[in-house]
Amino acid sequence: MKISFELSDRDLDFFRTALKQSRDAVRDAEESDIVNAISDVLDEIRKNEPLPDFVGKRIPQLESLIRMLADDEWQLPAADRERLLATFVYFADPEDILPDNIPVIGYLDDVIIIELVVRELQHVRAAYDDFCQYRNDFDNGKGLNIDPAIRRDRIDRRRQKLHQRMQQRSSMQKKSNLWS
Repeated sequence: MKISFELSDRDLDFFRTALKQSRDAVRDAEESDIVNAISDVLDEIRKNEPLPDFVGKRIPQLESLIRMLADDEWQLPAADRERLLATFVYFADPEDILPDNIPVIGYLDDVIIIELVVRELQHVRAAYDDFCQYRNDFDNGKGLNIDPAIRRDRIDRRRQKLHQRMQQRSSMQKKSNLWS
């Protein structure tokens, strides 16, 4: 069965308000505490398997966002870091718009937030995927037998190019009103 619906600007106001509250919480919280909290929530969710497909499908996306945030060599820009941290705070809150303990639909609002963030950060995620591929190819090729300073320089240059690319593509894309 497929159920689809369209979110109007008025509908998105609920999510904007919730994310604003999460963003405010991010400013006072330690990044490591937020990442630990979201990891704990994911562990708890996995204990409740089988998960509804609409939730299970988003778990790898959420894990990918966590990896991107935690990757020291990637150096995710501050604004994108804040967005991800706000998303994680929201997702880890069991008493968000729909309390998570409501059977079947408790994670529906969390899934909507994840989907909105994933779509908004599509250029960031694509650049990160390219960065990981470049780094893996480099390390599996000549990276193991090269001076660490040279490796760091090559990785840094690639990251800078990809950051520029993602900023250009993101600015050309019509910005979502999610973060207004």
